[in-house]
Amino acid sequence: MTSSLDGYSALSVWGILMRFGVNLFFLFILIRLIYFRYSKKEKFLFTFFLIGITVYFICAMLRKVEINVGIGLGLFAIFGILRFRTRNFSTKDMAYIFATIGLSVINSLSMVDFPFYGFLIINVIIVLSAFTLEEFLRKNSFSSHCIVYNDINLLKPGNRNKLLKDISGKTGLEIRRVRVIKVDFKRDFADLEIYFKDDHEIN
Repeated sequence: MTSSLDGYSALSVWGILMRFGVNLFFLFILIRLIYFRYSKKEKFLFTFFLIGITVYFICAMLRKVEINVGIGLGLFAIFGILRFRTRNFSTKDMAYIFATIGLSVINSLSMVDFPFYGFLIINVIIVLSAFTLEEFLRKNSFSSHCIVYNDINLLKPGNRNKLLKDISGKTGLEIRRVRVIKVDFKRDFADLEIYFKDDHEIN
């Protein structure tokens, strides 16, 4: 079973390479333009690109030799077993790994009744979803830090704005929220957890 892609069979060598070009294009957008822009973790770029490239060709060749796709997907379950124990991947990193594998698997498929532009639409949806979620996270995420504060009079509910302004002035940070952890009335200090916007470290 084959489908047409600009005059080439989707299962031919040229068909596979053309779809690989499309896959690499969207991987570049997802990994280099979106992931790296927001995470600044260049050490993972090699890993993500190599995973995407390798998964694509494995799936493409599995389709070529007509091995059950379920068996092929079972190969990728190895990632779930290993869980990348050599590195401490964050939840978001793992999501990008899954998206990289998903894009590569989708782009390696060749279905007669599914037009090529349909694959392009799916790729665009995945990439735009990643970008939209990153923008939402950037605008709504805050860093936190614990401090010792020595003016417990400002901890009263009516002094919230003064408290935020005072801590912002002392720390040089834009404090958005404060949580009281512990108050020591004998020594007149309190342990506070402050939440602030930090554009230099968004994970």
